[in-house]
Amino acid sequence: MLRKIPNYIKYIFSNFLLLLVFSVIFRIIFYYFFAELETASIFQKQTAFLLGIRFDIKLASIAIFPLAILILIVNNRFFKCAFYKKLANIYLVLVYTILALFYLTDFGYYDYLSVRLDAASLRFLEDLQISSQVLLESYPVFKGLLGLLILGLLIYKTSKYLYQKYNNNQINLNKKIKTVYFIATFLVLAFSIYNSFTHYPLRWSEAFFSKNSKVNQFALNPVLYFFDSFKFRSEGVNMEEFKKYYPVIAKDLNLKKDSVSFTRKVIFKDTLPTKPNVVFVMLESVGVKPLSYYGNPINSSPKIDSLIPKSLSFNKFYVHRSGTAASVFASVTGLPDINDVKTASRNPLIIDQRILFDQFKGYEKLYFLGGSANWANIRGVFQANIKGLKIFEEGSYSTENRADVWGIDDYDLFKESDKELRKLHQQKKPFVAYIQTASNHIPFTVPDQKESFTPLTDDEISSNLLKKSGFKSVAQLNALRYLDFNIGRFLERAKTSGYYDDTVFVFFGDHNTMMNRNKQYTNEHDLNINLQHALLFIHAPKFVEPKVYTKNAKLVDLFPTVMSILKINHTNYTLGRNLLDTVSYKNPSSFVYLRMKGEPTVGILQDSLYYYKTNISKTKGLFNLKSEKMVNLKEKYPYKTFQMDSLLNAYYHATKYLYFNNKKSGK
Repeated sequence: MLRKIPNYIKYIFSNFLLLLVFSVIFRIIFYYFFAELETASIFQKQTAFLLGIRFDIKLASIAIFPLAILILIVNNRFFKCAFYKKLANIYLVLVYTILALFYLTDFGYYDYLSVRLDAASLRFLEDLQISSQVLLESYPVFKGLLGLLILGLLIYKTSKYLYQKYNNNQINLNKKIKTVYFIATFLVLAFSIYNSFTHYPLRWSEAFFSKNSKVNQFALNPVLYFFDSFKFRSEGVNMEEFKKYYPVIAKDLNLKKDSVSFTRKVIFKDTLPTKPNVVFVMLESVGVKPLSYYGNPINSSPKIDSLIPKSLSFNKFYVHRSGTAASVFASVTGLPDINDVKTASRNPLIIDQRILFDQFKGYEKLYFLGGSANWANIRGVFQANIKGLKIFEEGSYSTENRADVWGIDDYDLFKESDKELRKLHQQKKPFVAYIQTASNHIPFTVPDQKESFTPLTDDEISSNLLKKSGFKSVAQLNALRYLDFNIGRFLERAKTSGYYDDTVFVFFGDHNTMMNRNKQYTNEHDLNINLQHALLFIHAPKFVEPKVYTKNAKLVDLFPTVMSILKINHTNYTLGRNLLDTVSYKNPSSFVYLRMKGEPTVGILQDSLYYYKTNISKTKGLFNLKSEKMVNLKEKYPYKTFQMDSLLNAYYHATKYLYFNNKKSGK
C-alpha cells in the first residue's frame, strides 16, 4: 500500500511528522522543567497534554503548508530540479530555527511571568538594550545560540537525507490520480489546521479548561498563542460606553452629575505649620504573600515586619496591573495602565497628563532609579508632567558600582538618594522624592556581604520550608531579604541625616513577586490576582497614627491620600481618591487589569468579593475570596453582580476617556 504512494507525498508527510515530533519534544521539556503541575490531577495533565498535541499538530501543518502546496503543484518535478532541493532545505532550516527561537523565548518568558509567550512580550523590544542585558545576565544565551547553530546544521543534513531518500523510484501517475493525491493531501493538512469535528476550529480558548492556570498554560502552544494574542491590542475610548457609565463613576467619586468632569478641588480649612517632606519608595516585586508579617512561614522581612505596626498600613492594597512600568505610570498619573500590548508609558499620545505630583508647590521634586530613565519611556512620564523635576539615574551618582542590567543596586541607590535628600534638608528645602528599587527582580543580584546582610545558602533553607513559603528559589528569597535590609538602612540614614522626623515615607510594591501556590491567599492565586495584591504602608510617626486600613485600596489612590495627610490644597483630575476620607467614600473598591482564561480581563474588588469580566468573550465571575470553595456567585447574587459590573465598566471606560482628555493643555 505504501509503495503505491508517490514519493513527493511521502516527503511532505515525513516532514510534517518531524515538525510535530519537534514541537512535542519542546512540550515535554516544558512539562519537566517549567510547568509545575504537582497539584494537578492525572486527568488534568492527560487532558492538557492531548489538547497540546492538537495545537502542535496544527502548528506543524501550518509550518509545512507553503512547501507542501509547492510540491503538490510540481509533484515529481520536485526531485528533478536542483532549485527545489535548495529551496526546500533553506525553508526547513528557517522554519525549525524560528520555531526553536519561539520555544526558547517562551521558556524564559514563562519562567519570568508564568505566562506563555504572547503579543504583550513585544513591549520588551521597546527597551532592546535592557532586555538583551536581562537575557545575557539571566539565561545562557550564548549556549543557546550555539545550540541553534547545531540545530540548523542537523536540520540541513536531515532535509538532504529525506530528499535523497525519496528521490529514487519515482512513480509516474496520470492526471486523475495526481488530482486525487493533491486533494487528499490538501484536505488532511487543512483538517490538521482546523483540528476539530465541530462547527468551530481549534482555538486557544480551549486550552483554558481547568481552574488550575498552570494546567491551561501547559496546554497552549506558544507559537500559535503569540499570533492569536494580537487581536487583544488596545483600542481607543468608546464614547458611547463612556457616557453610558459616567453616572456610575460620578457617583463613586462624587463628581458632577450634570456634565462630564473629573475635576475635584480639595481645600483644607487649616494647613500644617511646615511643609513635611515626602518620599515614595517603590518596592520592586513586593506583595503581601512573601512577607513574614502577613504569614509567610519564612522570616523573610524582619525590618518591614517591625515598621508596619508603627505605620498606617493597607492590607487590601491592589495595583492595577502586574508590571513595573505599568505601576510607575499609574502611581504617577493617577490612571490605571490598561494597555494590552505596550505599556501606557510607551504611548506618546497619552503621556501628557494633569497629575498631583506636579502640584507640590514650593517642593523640590526628585526621581531616583539605579538604571536609565529611558527604560519603558519612564523619562517621558515624569518629565512631561512634572515641572522642575530632577532625575537621578546611572551617570548621576558619585558612586556607581553597577550590579546588573538594572544599574546600581538598592544599597547604593538608597545611599546616593540620602546624600541628595540630606543636602536639601540642610538647605531647609522641602522635597518630594520617588525612589524606584530594582534588586528584588531577576536576576536577583545580591552581594556576598553588605554590612550585616549575608545571603542564605541553599542548604540553610530546607526544601520543605521553601515549598511551604511559596518562594521559587533561595535566590528569590535573598533578593527580598536584601531589599528589606536596605529599607532599614535607608531609614537609619534618614535619621542620621536629620530629615526622618519631618518626612512621610510611603512604601508600596509595584506588584507581587511570582510565587508558587501554597496555603496563603489560595483564592487570589487561583483567580490570578495574586500579583496585584501588593504592599502599602505609610511610615511617619510625627504625622500618621499607626492603624490598619481594612477597606480596599488601589494604586491610583497614593497621591490623593498623601496630599490629604500633608493638607496640601490641590485639584484632582484623576481616578485616585483620598483613602482616609471615609465620609465621602462609603464602599471603596480596587480596580485590576489582568489576563483570565487567556484574554485581557478587568476586575474589581469590594470587601471580600471579586468580580471579573473578560474583554473579548465577556465571561463573567463573582467570587468570595474568603470562601473555602471557589464558587461562582453571579447567578446567586444577580443584583450585586450587576452593581459590580457597572462599576467595573465605569472605571475601565473612564480610564480610556482620561487617557485622551486629561491633558494639561485642556486646563
